[in-house]
Amino acid sequence: MKKEKVVSNTSMRRIKRELPLHLMLLPGVLLIFIFHYIPLGGIIIAFQDFKVAKGLFGNQEWIGLGNFEYLFKLPNFPSVLKNTVIIAGWKVVLGLITPIVVALLLNEMINLKYKRVIQTVIYFPHFISWIIMSSILLNILSPSTGIVNRILEFIGVQPIYFLGDNRYFRGTMIVSSIWKNFGYGTVVYLASITSIDPELYDAASIDGAGRLRQLWHVTLPGLRALIILMMVLRMDDFLNAGFDQIYNLYNTSVYETGDIIDTLVYRLGLQRAMYGAAAAAGLFKSAISTVLISLSYYIANKFFDYKLF
Repeated sequence: MKKEKVVSNTSMRRIKRELPLHLMLLPGVLLIFIFHYIPLGGIIIAFQDFKVAKGLFGNQEWIGLGNFEYLFKLPNFPSVLKNTVIIAGWKVVLGLITPIVVALLLNEMINLKYKRVIQTVIYFPHFISWIIMSSILLNILSPSTGIVNRILEFIGVQPIYFLGDNRYFRGTMIVSSIWKNFGYGTVVYLASITSIDPELYDAASIDGAGRLRQLWHVTLPGLRALIILMMVLRMDDFLNAGFDQIYNLYNTSVYETGDIIDTLVYRLGLQRAMYGAAAAAGLFKSAISTVLISLSYYIANKFFDYKLF
C-alpha cells in the first residue's frame, strides 16, 4: 500500500512538472487534428460518384473501386506516376545527402565570420515562398534575358529553355528545390555536430587521425542517429514531388516530364469537378507513402537498432 502511494505521488509530481510542456504542444496537436485527422472522413469520396449538391453526408452513389479504375486507365497516369517518383525520389536522396555534406564542410571552417555569413546565405531561401521563388526562377532562367542563359551564351553555349523543355524541366525542379531547402537541414546537422564530445576528437588526434579521419570516424558516427531519423521522416515525401513548386513553374509544354500526382489531383478535382477520381488519386498516394515510411522505420529498427518511439 505504501509503495503504491509513493508511485502515485511520483506520478503526480511528474505530471505537474511536465504540464507546461504538454500545454505548449496543445495548439500544434489541435491543428494537426483539425487539418489532418478530421479530413480523413473525406476518404469515402474515393469510393463514390460524388455529387456536390447532395453534400458529404448525402445519399451518394457508391461505385466501389470505379474511381481507381478510371484513374489507372488514364492515358497519362503512367507518366504522371513516373514523374512523381523520379522528381520526389531525387529530392529525397539529394535532400538527405546535400545538407550533411555542406554541414561537414562548414564545420571545418576556421573563420567564424565567414562561416556565419555562409550559413545565413544558404538558410535564407528556406523562408521564401514558392510563389516568390517561382518569379525569381522565371527571371534568372529566362532563355532571352535570364542571367543563367546570358552566362551560357558568353561561354558559347546556346540558350536553354529550362522551364519549357522536357529534357531539362525535371532537373530544374530537383536542383531548385534542393537549393531552396538544404540550408534548413544544414542548420540541424550543425547543431547536432556541436553536441559531439570534443574529447573524442582529442583522442582521435592523439591516435594520429587527421581531419578527414576524424570526420569519418567521429563526426559521421556522431550524426548517425540524426541521419537515420531524417531518412525515416523523409520517406513520407517519396511521392511528394512538390505541388507548390511545380504548379507555379510548369506549363502544358512540359506535362510529359513535369506533371505529377498532386497537379493531376488539382486538375481532376478543382478544374474538372471529378472529386471522386481526385480523392482516389490522393488516397493512392497516401497509401504508398504509408507503406514506404513503415518500411523505412522497420529497416532503421532492424539493421540500425534505431527506435523512433
